[in-house]
Amino acid sequence: MIYWLLFWTFFKIGAVSFGGGYAMIPLIQEQLEALGWMNAEEFANILAVSEMTPGPLATNTATYVGAKT
Repeated sequence: MIYWLLFWTFFKIGAVSFGGGYAMIPLIQEQLEALGWMNAEEFANILAVSEMTPGPLATNTATYVGAKT
């Protein structure tokens, strides 16, 4: 069930955000904090690792969040 909720959360973010990965970051953070999956400090750590990893920022962030939850 968590996978469906995770998919639905990122689907909503992707459907309404324009401007690439950096435009999605505040929306992702807001949703994760609202659902209680992680706090701002954990998200900042995820974002730092996602920026260092090769590939699209939003995809790396979503993958790391999925692995973390």
